[in-house]
Parts: sequence; C-alpha cells; structure tokens
Amino acid sequence: MTDTAALVAAVPGLARHLRPATLLHPYADPGGDPGDPGDPWASRIGGPAQWPSGEPWPHCTARHPEEEDVLPRRAPEAPAAATALVPLARIRAEDAPHLPRPHGTDLLQVLWCPNDHDDIQGERYYYGPAVELHWQRAADLAPATPPPPRHSAPEYLPRPCAVRPEQLLDLPDRDELPAELARAVEEFAERLGIGYQRDLGRADGWKLGGWPSWHLTDLVPVDCGRCGARMAHLLTVESGGDPDLSVGRHGELHVFACPVDVTHPVGLDLQ
Repeated sequence: MTDTAALVAAVPGLARHLRPATLLHPYADPGGDPGDPGDPWASRIGGPAQWPSGEPWPHCTARHPEEEDVLPRRAPEAPAAATALVPLARIRAEDAPHLPRPHGTDLLQVLWCPNDHDDIQGERYYYGPAVELHWQRAADLAPATPPPPRHSAPEYLPRPCAVRPEQLLDLPDRDELPAELARAVEEFAERLGIGYQRDLGRADGWKLGGWPSWHLTDLVPVDCGRCGARMAHLLTVESGGDPDLSVGRHGELHVFACPVDVTHPVGLDLQ
C-alpha cells in the first residue's frame, strides 16, 4: 500500500477530499515534431493550431502594461490594439475523462494572451497572462495558422511538447482541509518521518483537475466572477521544463473553472 493510500485508510473522512487529476508530463520530441505524427489531434502543449473553419482566431483587446513601454502611445480614448492569442494546451477528453465539459464536446483548447494583465479580475489581484478555455468537438476543427501576436513576452511562448498523461487521485494542501483532518494528516506523516505537504499532499507539475498549491499565499478562495460559485482547479501551468515557460516569478499559474458552468470566465492565481 502506498503512503497516500495508507493515509486515506488511516484518517476517517479524508477519502471524500480525493479528487481525480491528470499529470501531463510534457516533453519535447527530439525529432522536432512533438506528438505522434500519425495523430495530429493528440493532446499537447503548444504546437500547431486547429480551429473551426471560417471562424476568426481569438484575439485579446485588453490593456497590456508592457506594450505601453515599448510601442507608440495611443490617445487615452483609443481602444487597445488586438493581440492574437497563443495555443497553450490541447486536451482530448480521453486523456482527462474526469474534467467537466459541455455536452457534445470532446476537446479542450486552452489559449492565452502572451502578455501580462493587471485589470482582468476585478478586485482580486493578478498580474500575468489572460487565459481562455474553448470546449470544442475535434470533428469540427481543421489545421489553422494563427496570426502572430502583436506583442508577446518570450516567457509566455510555449515550446511545443507532447504529453504522457498519468491519471491519479489527488489530495489537497493542508489549508483546504478542515482543522481536525489537517491535524490528523500531519500526525500521520510525522509518524512516517515525512511531511504531508511535501510528500503526500497535492501532486506537482502540469496538472488537470485535482487540487492547486497554496505554497506562496496560503488559501485564497477563487469565486466565479459571473455567478459567485466557488471555483474548482482545472489546470496548473508549471514554469521551466520542456515547455520552457515562466509564470509568476518562475512559479505556477492555476486556472480555475466554474462548477456551475465551465463556460463562465476562468479564475486565475499565481503561486
């Protein structure tokens, strides 16, 4: 029995906090073409784009603070120039079957604006890339060539990678647990001579579903800006590794989805 399984068996009530998750394990293909060349629709990080034929590629029209430092200034009343979004991840339903998804869709495409934003989450502080989720049907898509972004931060342009999905059950950070359960899991870990947060809590890495890390700020609940529901962790973007990204001072970007309607705007947090 693994330490995690032993912990769940030993601490009554902990099992209900398990959440299914998928670790993506992205890796760069040494041949230069990530993924299986026989399957152009494979889950991946970055790389070639697909989009419904005849539909315009999504753009960001928000203000980008770094653009104001390097591009000619516009009049205060002028709208922001549109910047093409960049493919961040494409996930097939079979690689993360636990994710909630709109009926009839079998593919999630995650796009982001490769610039920092400081005004997209209202009163909740955030300074990083804007993120969009697009729930689609693979059968509706065709190869696409997105326009290059008008301006981009190099650390937000992912190196194309294939993925090795690994499904598991994820436990939360200590801050997500009721106080009595938190004490019980810490005591169990101490008896094994290990740490709960480091060795038994939520899994690290590029992850779909499961639980987020709160190692920088402690728990800061993320609520849906449209309906007010407590949002659930959908994706962790990790700095470094083969995608060669850097978010939040070489930390993690967490993307949250609304449990009432996954098409509501995402919640974002940097750790």
